[in-house]
Amino acid sequence: MVIKYKSDKGLTLIEILIGIIVSSVMMLAIYTTYSIINTTYGQVVDKASISKSSRDLIEILIKDIRMSGFKYYHGENDKGYPKDTYLDVKGGDVSIAETHDPIVIESDKLGYLRPGDTESDQERKEKIKNNTEKDVCCDRIHIVYDDFDQNDEYQPYKRYKFTYYAKARFGEENEITDGQTTTTRINPRYAIYKSKASWIQKRTSTTGNFPTTGEWDYNCFECYHDQLIRDYVEDMEFIALDKDGKKLTPLPTSITNEGRDNLYKIRAVDIRISFRSKKEFFRFNPTAGKERKLFGFSRNARTFNDRYLRDSVVVTVFTRNIYDGK
Repeated sequence: MVIKYKSDKGLTLIEILIGIIVSSVMMLAIYTTYSIINTTYGQVVDKASISKSSRDLIEILIKDIRMSGFKYYHGENDKGYPKDTYLDVKGGDVSIAETHDPIVIESDKLGYLRPGDTESDQERKEKIKNNTEKDVCCDRIHIVYDDFDQNDEYQPYKRYKFTYYAKARFGEENEITDGQTTTTRINPRYAIYKSKASWIQKRTSTTGNFPTTGEWDYNCFECYHDQLIRDYVEDMEFIALDKDGKKLTPLPTSITNEGRDNLYKIRAVDIRISFRSKKEFFRFNPTAGKERKLFGFSRNARTFNDRYLRDSVVVTVFTRNIYDGK
């Protein structure tokens, strides 16, 4: 017996194929949108991370620069401590390692030498890359200020020297151009480090006289060296300004007569720190002639032909404890 239907209903093969194609197009569009949004979100997160890290480093520098030159005054007391600091002050024609001047800036100096280190040892140990005209990083700054610990009867007055400096950490191959020629080399990224030294001028007993001389100690229990502060840095630059907001030239330093004249004229310091993203940020390399540029206060613009994001933070910090009597 054969059953007959009045009409046959269903989907043909062509209709099924059309449905599959339309669904595939819709899914591809949804995935593409998701991928774009996810990439954009990742870029925003990366940029926010760079901004946060840069602010953290800047805040540390601001605190120390504002404290530069600070001297503690204790006043009359029942412990027999001097009213104000008795610590010896070494300034003027002395080495940077010895000086107690509040702020000393060294231009285009990588790494850090403690007393007893030699330049050849430092180059071998730290693999410091010499700056070139096309690759300039970074300035180095030394900051000195006092503190007080009333519970330390051997040396209640304290003095510390903080040094911020950069060291090369060799990394990716990169193309560098100066507008005329392009060279390909292993491009080092840099990291910012901090060191702390303490001035030791202790008396031998709690009732003895306070000594008149002392020395810097780089190995005390509260001292440290090569403390990593921030990685993936392109440049760090410091500009010392006078009371009129003009750049002090030459840089304040203890090793030249002209530099010594500017040591106590500092009223503010401009800071520029340029950071690089840890991962590639852009989707494509820039086209020829449209390389991404990085500018500095007094540096020549540097151009990069890679996908990393580079951004600079610029702040002005006013010193509060440096005075030249004028």
